[in-house]
Amino acid sequence: MDGFWDFFWFTFTLFLMVAYLMVLFNVLIDLFRDKSVSGGIKAVWVFFLIFLPALTALVYLIVRGNGMAERSMAQMAAAKADTDAYIRDVAGSSPSDQIAQAHQLLSSGAITQEEFDTLKAKALA
Repeated sequence: MDGFWDFFWFTFTLFLMVAYLMVLFNVLIDLFRDKSVSGGIKAVWVFFLIFLPALTALVYLIVRGNGMAERSMAQMAAAKADTDAYIRDVAGSSPSDQIAQAHQLLSSGAITQEEFDTLKAKALA
């Protein structure tokens, strides 16, 4: 690169390319995540994404943008609920349950004796 403006335009076009690829991948992910769309319609969307990618991505965002946001929020809410349930299960178990789980891990060879002793100390604390 010979000068500042060459570097600037290179950086700008690289940014646009990455942003464009992110939009395409998000459209594809959303398309295949949506269970209400039939396989044939998904195939049509993918066909047009391959042959007219910019126009198709723009149309998809205009036509299905609200649903895209709703599906994304629903997925995040489900992941949060799963995480909260897991934390409740682990934190809500009694020390004897935690020690029993640690002993099972020790018996299966998944953890060492030192790791078992550490888990036992934490459960009893």
